[in-house]
Amino acid sequence: MSTNMIDSCSFTHQFKLNFEETKHVAIDHVVCSGDISAGGHLWRIECFPRGRRKKKDEAEHLSLFLNHLSEADDALAVFEAFVMVDDRDGASSSSSHRKRCAHIYTPKGSSKSDRGWPLFVERSVLGSLCLTDGSFVITCVVKVILRLALDDVPPSDIRSQLGALLDSADGSDVSFAVGGEEFPAHRAVLAARSPVFKAQLLGSMADAKMASIVLHDIAPATFKLMLRFIYTDTFPADGLLTTATENLRDLLAAADRYALDRLKLLCARKLWDVVSTETIATILACAETYNCPELRKKCVNFFADEKNFKKAVLTDGFVQLVQKFPSVLGELRVKVVGA
Repeated sequence: MSTNMIDSCSFTHQFKLNFEETKHVAIDHVVCSGDISAGGHLWRIECFPRGRRKKKDEAEHLSLFLNHLSEADDALAVFEAFVMVDDRDGASSSSSHRKRCAHIYTPKGSSKSDRGWPLFVERSVLGSLCLTDGSFVITCVVKVILRLALDDVPPSDIRSQLGALLDSADGSDVSFAVGGEEFPAHRAVLAARSPVFKAQLLGSMADAKMASIVLHDIAPATFKLMLRFIYTDTFPADGLLTTATENLRDLLAAADRYALDRLKLLCARKLWDVVSTETIATILACAETYNCPELRKKCVNFFADEKNFKKAVLTDGFVQLVQKFPSVLGELRVKVVGA
Protein backbone atom coordinates (compact mmCIF):
# COMPACT_ATOMS: atom_id res chain seq x y z
CA MET A 1 0.00 0.00 0.00
CA SER A 2 1.18 3.54 -0.68
CA THR A 3 -0.33 6.98 0.05
CA ASN A 4 0.43 10.55 -1.04
CA MET A 5 0.14 13.99 0.56
CA ILE A 6 0.89 16.79 -1.89
CA ASP A 7 1.21 20.59 -1.96
CA SER A 8 2.45 22.80 -4.80
CA CYS A 9 6.17 22.48 -4.01
CA SER A 10 6.50 19.32 -1.90
CA PHE A 11 4.91 15.95 -1.28
CA THR A 12 5.03 13.07 1.20
CA HIS A 13 4.65 9.45 0.22
CA GLN A 14 4.49 6.32 2.42
CA PHE A 15 5.24 2.75 1.47
CA LYS A 16 3.63 0.18 3.79
CA LEU A 17 4.70 -3.37 2.92
CA ASN A 18 4.46 -6.72 4.63
CA PHE A 19 7.95 -7.84 5.54
CA GLU A 20 7.31 -11.56 5.12
CA GLU A 21 5.80 -11.05 1.67
CA THR A 22 8.82 -9.09 0.47
CA LYS A 23 11.06 -12.09 1.14
CA HIS A 24 9.61 -13.83 -1.90
CA VAL A 25 9.81 -11.03 -4.50
CA ALA A 26 12.56 -10.76 -7.10
CA ILE A 27 15.63 -8.69 -6.42
CA ASP A 28 14.62 -6.03 -8.98
CA HIS A 29 10.95 -6.00 -7.97
CA VAL A 30 9.81 -2.39 -7.61
CA VAL A 31 6.93 -0.71 -5.81
CA CYS A 32 6.19 2.76 -7.20
CA SER A 33 4.49 5.80 -5.81
CA GLY A 34 2.83 6.62 -9.10
CA ASP A 35 3.53 9.86 -10.95
CA ILE A 36 3.27 12.93 -8.71
CA SER A 37 3.32 16.58 -9.83
CA ALA A 38 5.05 19.06 -7.50
CA GLY A 39 6.91 22.32 -8.04
CA GLY A 40 6.07 22.30 -11.74
CA HIS A 41 7.76 18.92 -12.27
CA LEU A 42 6.71 15.28 -12.42
CA TRP A 43 8.18 12.78 -9.93
CA ARG A 44 8.06 9.11 -8.99
CA ILE A 45 9.52 7.32 -5.96
CA GLU A 46 10.68 3.75 -6.49
CA CYS A 47 11.11 1.26 -3.64
CA PHE A 48 12.97 -2.03 -4.20
CA PRO A 49 12.30 -4.23 -1.13
CA ARG A 50 15.15 -6.61 -2.08
CA GLY A 51 17.39 -4.14 -3.90
CA ARG A 52 17.56 -2.95 -7.48
CA ARG A 53 20.60 -5.00 -8.50
CA LYS A 54 22.42 -8.10 -7.30
CA LYS A 55 25.83 -6.46 -7.04
CA LYS A 56 27.22 -4.42 -4.14
CA ASP A 57 25.11 -6.24 -1.52
CA GLU A 58 21.91 -4.59 -2.79
CA ALA A 59 20.04 -7.90 -2.49
CA GLU A 60 20.49 -7.67 1.26
CA HIS A 61 19.15 -4.11 1.41
CA LEU A 62 16.04 -2.14 0.63
CA SER A 63 16.79 0.42 -2.15
CA LEU A 64 14.99 3.74 -2.57
CA PHE A 65 15.16 6.23 -5.43
CA LEU A 66 13.50 9.49 -6.49
CA ASN A 67 12.93 9.74 -10.24
CA HIS A 68 12.54 13.01 -12.14
CA LEU A 69 10.10 12.39 -15.01
CA SER A 70 9.90 15.85 -16.63
CA GLU A 71 11.58 16.09 -20.03
CA ALA A 72 12.37 19.80 -20.28
CA ASP A 73 14.18 21.45 -17.36
CA ASP A 74 16.48 20.58 -14.49
CA ALA A 75 15.00 20.63 -10.99
CA LEU A 76 16.55 21.08 -7.56
CA ALA A 77 14.92 18.88 -4.91
CA VAL A 78 15.59 17.65 -1.39
CA PHE A 79 14.77 13.94 -0.90
CA GLU A 80 14.35 12.68 2.66
CA ALA A 81 13.32 9.19 3.79
CA PHE A 82 13.03 7.26 7.07
CA VAL A 83 11.53 4.12 8.58
CA MET A 84 8.57 4.57 10.92
CA VAL A 85 9.04 2.69 14.17
CA ASP A 86 6.27 1.23 16.38
CA ASP A 87 6.70 2.47 19.95
CA ARG A 88 4.65 -0.52 21.12
CA ASP A 89 1.85 1.52 22.73
CA GLY A 90 -0.23 1.91 19.60
CA ALA A 91 1.46 4.95 18.10
CA SER A 92 4.01 4.99 15.29
CA SER A 93 5.52 8.42 15.65
CA SER A 94 9.25 7.78 15.98
CA SER A 95 11.61 7.20 13.09
CA SER A 96 14.80 5.37 12.26
CA HIS A 97 17.44 5.34 9.53
CA ARG A 98 16.64 8.87 8.42
CA LYS A 99 18.53 9.95 5.31
CA ARG A 100 18.49 13.11 3.24
CA CYS A 101 20.06 14.30 0.00
CA ALA A 102 19.77 17.43 -2.15
CA HIS A 103 20.34 17.09 -5.85
CA ILE A 104 19.83 18.80 -9.18
CA TYR A 105 17.76 16.32 -11.15
CA THR A 106 18.27 16.42 -14.90
CA PRO A 107 15.47 15.78 -17.45
CA LYS A 108 13.97 12.33 -17.90
CA GLY A 109 16.21 9.83 -19.64
CA SER A 110 19.54 11.41 -18.64
CA SER A 111 22.11 9.75 -16.41
CA LYS A 112 21.26 11.96 -13.42
CA SER A 113 17.46 11.89 -13.57
CA ASP A 114 17.24 9.69 -10.46
CA ARG A 115 18.96 9.81 -7.08
CA GLY A 116 18.57 7.87 -3.88
CA TRP A 117 20.06 5.06 -1.82
CA PRO A 118 20.82 1.58 -3.17
CA LEU A 119 21.65 0.52 0.41
CA PHE A 120 18.96 2.43 2.29
CA VAL A 121 18.51 -0.11 5.11
CA GLU A 122 19.64 -3.70 5.63
CA ARG A 123 16.83 -6.23 5.43
CA SER A 124 18.08 -7.93 8.58
CA VAL A 125 17.61 -4.62 10.40
CA LEU A 126 14.36 -3.84 8.63
CA GLY A 127 12.76 -6.98 10.06
CA SER A 128 13.28 -5.62 13.57
CA LEU A 129 11.60 -2.33 12.69
CA CYS A 130 8.24 -3.79 11.66
CA LEU A 131 5.00 -2.61 13.19
CA THR A 132 2.77 -4.91 15.21
CA ASP A 133 0.99 -6.10 12.07
CA GLY A 134 4.24 -7.32 10.52
CA SER A 135 4.54 -4.47 8.06
CA PHE A 136 7.18 -1.80 7.73
CA VAL A 137 6.56 1.81 6.73
CA ILE A 138 8.97 3.94 4.70
CA THR A 139 8.10 7.63 4.71
CA CYS A 140 9.48 9.79 1.89
CA VAL A 141 9.38 13.58 1.78
CA VAL A 142 10.31 15.52 -1.36
CA LYS A 143 10.69 19.30 -1.40
CA VAL A 144 11.18 21.00 -4.75
CA ILE A 145 13.26 24.17 -4.47
CA LEU A 146 11.85 26.78 -6.83
CA ARG A 147 14.45 28.94 -8.47
CA LEU A 148 13.94 32.26 -10.25
CA ALA A 149 14.74 31.69 -13.89
CA LEU A 150 16.61 34.37 -15.83
CA ASP A 151 13.63 34.94 -18.09
CA ASP A 152 11.56 35.75 -15.00
CA VAL A 153 13.61 38.92 -14.55
CA PRO A 154 11.41 41.86 -15.61
CA PRO A 155 12.46 43.38 -18.95
CA SER A 156 14.22 46.71 -18.95
CA ASP A 157 11.90 49.70 -19.06
CA ILE A 158 14.60 52.33 -19.55
CA ARG A 159 13.09 53.26 -22.92
CA SER A 160 9.73 54.14 -21.43
CA GLN A 161 11.40 55.91 -18.50
CA LEU A 162 13.54 58.12 -20.74
CA GLY A 163 10.53 58.67 -22.99
CA ALA A 164 8.61 59.89 -19.96
CA LEU A 165 11.52 62.17 -19.05
CA LEU A 166 11.36 63.71 -22.52
CA ASP A 167 7.58 64.16 -22.33
CA SER A 168 7.64 65.74 -18.87
CA ALA A 169 10.70 67.92 -19.54
CA ASP A 170 11.62 67.51 -15.85
CA GLY A 171 15.16 68.73 -15.30
CA SER A 172 15.59 69.96 -18.87
CA ASP A 173 18.48 72.37 -19.25
CA VAL A 174 18.30 73.32 -22.92
CA SER A 175 15.59 73.92 -25.51
CA PHE A 176 15.58 73.94 -29.28
CA ALA A 177 13.57 76.37 -31.40
CA VAL A 178 12.62 74.60 -34.62
CA GLY A 179 10.23 76.19 -37.09
CA GLY A 180 8.47 78.19 -34.39
CA GLU A 181 8.16 75.24 -31.97
CA GLU A 182 10.10 74.74 -28.72
CA PHE A 183 11.55 71.37 -27.71
CA PRO A 184 12.96 71.12 -24.17
CA ALA A 185 15.70 68.52 -23.70
CA HIS A 186 18.59 67.38 -21.51
CA ARG A 187 22.16 68.13 -22.56
CA ALA A 188 23.59 64.99 -20.98
CA VAL A 189 21.20 62.68 -22.84
CA LEU A 190 21.80 64.31 -26.20
CA ALA A 191 25.56 64.38 -25.68
CA ALA A 192 25.62 60.70 -24.71
CA ARG A 193 23.79 59.72 -27.89
CA SER A 194 25.26 62.04 -30.52
CA PRO A 195 28.88 63.19 -30.92
CA VAL A 196 27.58 66.23 -32.80
CA PHE A 197 25.33 67.26 -29.91
CA LYS A 198 28.19 66.55 -27.50
CA ALA A 199 30.44 69.01 -29.27
CA GLN A 200 27.62 71.53 -29.60
CA LEU A 201 26.29 71.35 -26.03
CA LEU A 202 29.29 70.41 -23.90
CA GLY A 203 32.23 71.66 -25.92
CA SER A 204 33.69 75.07 -26.62
CA MET A 205 31.06 76.11 -29.15
CA ALA A 206 28.91 79.15 -28.37
CA ASP A 207 25.81 76.94 -28.13
CA ALA A 208 27.23 75.28 -25.02
CA LYS A 209 26.28 78.32 -22.95
CA MET A 210 22.93 79.05 -24.56
CA ALA A 211 19.65 78.08 -22.88
CA SER A 212 17.79 78.04 -26.21
CA ILE A 213 19.25 77.05 -29.56
CA VAL A 214 17.68 77.84 -32.93
CA LEU A 215 17.95 75.08 -35.54
CA HIS A 216 17.55 75.62 -39.27
CA ASP A 217 17.07 73.25 -42.22
CA ILE A 218 15.05 70.71 -40.26
CA ALA A 219 11.28 70.45 -39.90
CA PRO A 220 9.69 70.37 -36.42
CA ALA A 221 8.07 66.98 -37.14
CA THR A 222 11.41 65.49 -38.17
CA PHE A 223 13.23 66.92 -35.15
CA LYS A 224 10.51 65.56 -32.86
CA LEU A 225 10.92 62.06 -34.30
CA MET A 226 14.69 62.24 -34.01
CA LEU A 227 14.48 63.48 -30.42
CA ARG A 228 12.18 60.58 -29.52
CA PHE A 229 14.68 58.15 -31.02
CA ILE A 230 17.55 59.70 -29.10
CA TYR A 231 15.73 59.16 -25.79
CA THR A 232 14.11 55.77 -26.45
CA ASP A 233 16.23 54.17 -29.19
CA THR A 234 12.93 53.27 -30.84
CA PHE A 235 12.16 53.83 -34.50
CA PRO A 236 8.98 55.85 -35.12
CA ALA A 237 5.82 53.85 -35.67
CA ASP A 238 4.63 53.65 -39.27
CA GLY A 239 1.67 55.91 -38.50
CA LEU A 240 4.04 58.77 -37.67
CA LEU A 241 5.68 58.58 -41.11
CA THR A 242 2.72 59.70 -43.18
CA THR A 243 4.36 60.05 -46.62
CA ALA A 244 6.86 57.25 -46.35
CA THR A 245 9.67 58.16 -48.75
CA GLU A 246 9.69 61.90 -48.05
CA ASN A 247 9.55 61.56 -44.27
CA LEU A 248 12.14 58.80 -44.23
CA ARG A 249 14.44 60.91 -46.39
CA ASP A 250 14.13 63.84 -43.97
CA LEU A 251 14.74 61.59 -40.96
CA LEU A 252 17.75 60.03 -42.70
CA ALA A 253 19.14 63.51 -43.34
CA ALA A 254 18.75 64.39 -39.65
CA ALA A 255 20.39 61.11 -38.57
CA ASP A 256 23.34 61.83 -40.85
CA ARG A 257 23.60 65.42 -39.63
CA TYR A 258 23.82 64.36 -35.97
CA ALA A 259 25.82 61.14 -36.54
CA LEU A 260 23.09 58.82 -35.28
CA ASP A 261 24.38 55.74 -37.05
CA ARG A 262 21.74 53.30 -35.81
CA LEU A 263 18.94 55.62 -36.89
CA LYS A 264 20.61 55.93 -40.30
CA LEU A 265 20.63 52.16 -40.74
CA LEU A 266 17.00 51.89 -39.68
CA CYS A 267 15.97 54.63 -42.10
CA ALA A 268 17.91 52.93 -44.90
CA ARG A 269 16.16 49.64 -44.15
CA LYS A 270 12.75 51.31 -44.16
CA LEU A 271 13.52 53.04 -47.45
CA TRP A 272 14.41 49.70 -48.99
CA ASP A 273 11.08 48.31 -47.77
CA VAL A 274 9.23 50.82 -49.98
CA VAL A 275 11.45 50.45 -53.05
CA SER A 276 9.79 50.28 -56.45
CA THR A 277 10.53 51.46 -59.97
CA GLU A 278 8.82 54.74 -59.01
CA THR A 279 10.94 55.34 -55.90
CA ILE A 280 14.26 53.64 -56.67
CA ALA A 281 15.94 56.73 -58.16
CA THR A 282 14.96 58.92 -55.19
CA ILE A 283 16.17 56.28 -52.75
CA LEU A 284 19.49 55.89 -54.58
CA ALA A 285 19.93 59.67 -54.42
CA CYS A 286 19.39 59.47 -50.64
CA ALA A 287 22.00 56.73 -50.36
CA GLU A 288 24.48 58.84 -52.32
CA THR A 289 23.75 62.03 -50.39
CA TYR A 290 23.87 60.58 -46.89
CA ASN A 291 26.57 57.95 -47.35
CA CYS A 292 24.59 54.71 -47.00
CA PRO A 293 26.81 52.17 -48.82
CA GLU A 294 24.64 49.10 -48.25
CA LEU A 295 21.49 50.85 -49.42
CA ARG A 296 23.37 52.20 -52.44
CA LYS A 297 24.57 48.70 -53.38
CA LYS A 298 21.03 47.32 -53.22
CA CYS A 299 19.71 50.16 -55.34
CA VAL A 300 22.35 49.66 -58.04
CA ASN A 301 21.59 45.92 -58.11
CA PHE A 302 17.88 46.74 -58.46
CA PHE A 303 18.69 48.83 -61.53
CA ALA A 304 20.66 45.89 -62.98
CA ASP A 305 17.35 44.27 -63.91
CA GLU A 306 16.68 45.69 -67.39
CA LYS A 307 12.92 45.79 -66.82
CA ASN A 308 13.40 47.87 -63.68
CA PHE A 309 15.88 50.14 -65.43
CA LYS A 310 13.55 50.87 -68.38
CA LYS A 311 10.71 51.85 -66.04
CA ALA A 312 12.83 53.84 -63.55
CA VAL A 313 14.47 56.06 -66.21
CA LEU A 314 11.05 57.50 -67.05
CA THR A 315 10.52 58.94 -63.57
CA ASP A 316 11.22 62.51 -62.42
CA GLY A 317 13.34 61.05 -59.64
CA PHE A 318 15.73 59.53 -62.17
CA VAL A 319 16.16 62.86 -63.95
CA GLN A 320 17.00 64.53 -60.64
CA LEU A 321 19.37 61.67 -59.77
CA VAL A 322 21.53 61.99 -62.88
CA GLN A 323 21.53 65.78 -62.64
CA LYS A 324 22.85 65.63 -59.08
CA PHE A 325 25.10 62.57 -59.52
CA PRO A 326 25.98 62.31 -63.25
CA SER A 327 28.55 59.56 -62.69
CA VAL A 328 25.78 57.25 -61.48
CA LEU A 329 24.27 57.01 -64.99
CA GLY A 330 27.43 55.49 -66.46
CA GLU A 331 27.69 53.04 -63.58
CA LEU A 332 24.09 51.96 -64.04
CA ARG A 333 24.50 51.47 -67.80
CA VAL A 334 27.51 49.21 -67.23
CA LYS A 335 25.55 47.29 -64.61
CA VAL A 336 22.56 46.77 -66.92
CA VAL A 337 24.68 45.73 -69.92
CA GLY A 338 26.72 43.32 -67.81
CA ALA A 339 23.67 41.78 -66.13
